[in-house]
Amino acid sequence: MKTIFKVFGGTLLLLLLSISIVSCSAKKEVYTDVANANVITKSGAQLWGETCNRCHIAPSPSAYNDVDWNTIALHMRVRANLTESEITKILEFLKSAN
Repeated sequence: MKTIFKVFGGTLLLLLLSISIVSCSAKKEVYTDVANANVITKSGAQLWGETCNRCHIAPSPSAYNDVDWNTIALHMRVRANLTESEITKILEFLKSAN
């Protein structure tokens, strides 16, 4: 009985090893050129609605003045992991709407 487990365990180990070797050695022949990819750009209002409401209820744009929005944006850029262009669009929207 122990021999059967050793043979089965060895076979299973060999199978897993061969699968991992094959999966790690696979090469992708076609790559997408990021510069030429169709990038969907979103407006500041769309980004604000999607990113802010992901974690909390987004406050009204008129709830704060421009100086407060600058401070909030700096903090939330780090917390929400936003890019510079995303936070700039969101700030432009918030400042135009308040």
